[in-house]
Amino acid sequence: MIEHGPTSQSYISQRLRLHYVDWGNPDAPPLILVHGGQDHCRNWDWVAEDLRRDYHIIAPDLRGHGDSAHSPSGEYGLGAYVYDLAQLIHQQGLAPVRMVAHSLGGNIALRYTGVYPETVSKLVSIEGMGPSPSMLARRAKTSAPERMRSWVEHKRALAGRTPRKYASIEEAYARMQAENKHLTPEQARYLTVHGAAQNEDGTYSWKFDNYARSSSPSDLTPKEIHELWENISCPVLFVNGKESWASNPEKDGSLKHFKDARVVEFERAGHWVHHDRLDDFLTEVRAFLA
Repeated sequence: MIEHGPTSQSYISQRLRLHYVDWGNPDAPPLILVHGGQDHCRNWDWVAEDLRRDYHIIAPDLRGHGDSAHSPSGEYGLGAYVYDLAQLIHQQGLAPVRMVAHSLGGNIALRYTGVYPETVSKLVSIEGMGPSPSMLARRAKTSAPERMRSWVEHKRALAGRTPRKYASIEEAYARMQAENKHLTPEQARYLTVHGAAQNEDGTYSWKFDNYARSSSPSDLTPKEIHELWENISCPVLFVNGKESWASNPEKDGSLKHFKDARVVEFERAGHWVHHDRLDDFLTEVRAFLA
């Protein structure tokens, strides 16, 4: 249980008011924790509670997630997320900074670090490589008109979709438990309380914007992404769960694009390694960040 929580702050990026939590200890080296898609900044609380003694921890809510503003246009391209992270680091004067990032957050952090390598001193990416080489190969077989058409139809479907409502926080909690079998009841309840908001009719819905489920039909090419990775100068630690669907960068060949990187894979862990194997994860990360 988290006894002494962080303070809530905000900053402006592309006219959006974005939320982050600050765990104090401002004289310590800065450490940013970046969450994944359809998640929120409070999912890091167990990690932050342990590392706050040695670092000044800031954990942002991505645009359209947690307590950050939703994009008025419903657009959530990776370029916008990278800009938001760049603004947070620039406005708060955090460079050089360490980062720990998960899933979508890892993809964002890797791209940011490739653009501004001088501002990041250490990076931990938990299953945050983005689409695997095999997924990119399948995507390359789809024509540009097909990709654009699919994107339009997906966005149109999302426009007609209302956020799912749960009759009680207990019902939302049960959904959270079903999503990750490794979570303890305490973890699932905590993540639900911070990840859901009560509607006017008394029901509960997840805080993230439904439009954030849609990815852009256009992105950097694999070659351009590799150029970003190759421009990263700091040490990188990749963390994978053996029971996850995510591709292991050591096994799929992606690791060769990094100057200084290694992979650690955890048994008995899925996509949320920092929840599933918290103590062992912290031991590994603490040693790497030091």
